[in-house]
Amino acid sequence: MRLNNKVILITGAATGLSDEIQGIGGAAAWKCAQEGAKVIIGDISDEMGKETANQINEMGGYARYVHLDVTNENKWIETYESIDSIEGKLNVLVNNAGTGIPNYDSSSTGARSPEEALMVEYTTIEGLDSQLKVHAQGVLLGMKHAIPLLRKQKGGSIINVSSIHGIVGTHTVTAYQAAKGAVRQLTKAAAVQYSKENIRVNSVHPGFTKTPLTTELFTNPELHSDRISQIPLGRFADSEEIAMGIVFLASDESSYVTGSELIIDGGVIAQ
Repeated sequence: MRLNNKVILITGAATGLSDEIQGIGGAAAWKCAQEGAKVIIGDISDEMGKETANQINEMGGYARYVHLDVTNENKWIETYESIDSIEGKLNVLVNNAGTGIPNYDSSSTGARSPEEALMVEYTTIEGLDSQLKVHAQGVLLGMKHAIPLLRKQKGGSIINVSSIHGIVGTHTVTAYQAAKGAVRQLTKAAAVQYSKENIRVNSVHPGFTKTPLTTELFTNPELHSDRISQIPLGRFADSEEIAMGIVFLASDESSYVTGSELIIDGGVIAQ
């Protein structure tokens, strides 16, 4: 019971159905509940989110679903008011909500391939804005309105899910990299600003992971082979393996960890 009696809000956690491939947020919801936390699942996929919460409750955990569009500041305020009213406190925020990398029509941009369409030369303002709104703006709003609640508890933990692409460059996904890099730096800014209030802020940087958003990468033989060749451990991560890093940062075991980057990538960026 490493998280006993902690109240944890996890965004983008609807993909936690027990009989399907889980997203990082969904897997984290299960792991946190199994460790004794009261888990609030925030997402825009209402049906799936409610079912994930029901399944966790049926297994003896505590989970509640709230509709939360992380780009909408008013929805954040409503969510925290709900938590304050029902659970009575907030101990941990996990900013996990994100979007997959969009597939652009290369012919409309002049690029020679879908991959080239994601390079700097062909990145559109609209493409950049869509990534920044969910990842960077969502993280900023989540932290902004969580801090007063964490302050009432005399501390807490904020965990922002970034990516290895927020640390190192790659051949494509320019807008995604910019957004995940912003998550990394927002994390460090908040960690420094609120350290004296015992509010710890860290980022998690997954590598290639089996989730609903990456299905094509591990089901398409050509794409799968390309990614596996980049991973020293020779396989994709399971979402539960990333979730265990989140459990650590949410727990008191990480009480001296703030402003740090937890890289869980099978050795990719060690090369």
